[in-house]
Amino acid sequence: MASLVKKDIANQISAGIEAKKNLLSEPYLNLIAKIAKIIITAYKQGNKILLCGNGGSASDVQHIEGELVGRFKKERKPLPAIALTANTSTITAIGNDYGYNDIFKRGIEAYGNTGDALIAVSTSGNSKNVILAAKQAKKQKLTVIALLGGSGGKLKELADIAFIVPSSDTPRIQECHILIGHILCDLIEKGVFDE
Repeated sequence: MASLVKKDIANQISAGIEAKKNLLSEPYLNLIAKIAKIIITAYKQGNKILLCGNGGSASDVQHIEGELVGRFKKERKPLPAIALTANTSTITAIGNDYGYNDIFKRGIEAYGNTGDALIAVSTSGNSKNVILAAKQAKKQKLTVIALLGGSGGKLKELADIAFIVPSSDTPRIQECHILIGHILCDLIEKGVFDE
């Protein structure tokens, strides 16, 4: 039994490493750099970042928000970022009064301004509430950045820039998303604050 458990653990670690290795190809590296540049430009122009996602993706966007508003690696001013997943009173009020599909859309309507960016995270790319948020963001002239997996779903068509992790395994996709989030936070700190 113990050897089967160890084999399963080793297989999952290997799968995680393999998923991340796939991101080392030139197109993926260029895509991360492009996303970072969009966000750095937004910050330098006095704009903010909004983020949304469900479940594990909600945790990821709150994690990224924390790194931006707090700090990632360097002491610096906070960067304006709002995870639309974080306020349970707002989410439950909107869900109750308008429906769960509108929980992020209403947040975009409330906080989104031209020049801001939305980071929309969905492993499938088909989360209705994230899709509606992206549509609203486009109406309000926000740049829509999507972190996706699998085929990219419907969200890839709405995004100004879509990063589709080359995997259909949800845990591996989520592991890659948070890795990408950490890389972005590092590049953003350097791009905004280093001369």
